Amino acid sequence: MKKRILVLILILLVLAQFKRIDKTNPSITPEQDFFSVVNAPDAIQVQIRTSCYDCHSLETTYPWYSTIAPLSWWLADHVEEGRSHVNFSTWGALNEEKRAHTLEECAEVLEEKEMPMLPYMIAHRKAWIDDEQRAELSAFFTSLE
Repeated sequence: MKKRILVLILILLVLAQFKRIDKTNPSITPEQDFFSVVNAPDAIQVQIRTSCYDCHSLETTYPWYSTIAPLSWWLADHVEEGRSHVNFSTWGALNEEKRAHTLEECAEVLEEKEMPMLPYMIAHRKAWIDDEQRAELSAFFTSLE
């Protein structure tokens, strides 16, 4: 019985590999990008690009493991959800009220250590931010409100 269940699981995993995610990024308008609209110090730009842009922009770089289902589905869902909350590539298209709200949310999720997500930071060591960097990023976002 256990052998049949394992074989069934293996077959399902193999079949799942045929349902691929779309890893193409939509085209971007450079003038709409956050850093085209907002003047930020180089260190802040690097940190946001490294720790946020994969899920919160149209410049997602999908890692090698994004080809393995069902992990790929989970990643695609996170990117879609991340972009729905804040998309730094379309910042210029937001009205002032939406920008202010989004900046407030950015500061809040940093302070509460909700972002970047721990699994992301573990998988992307360069994205790791410490408490001091969190405070700097949060203060930067707050200063723009």
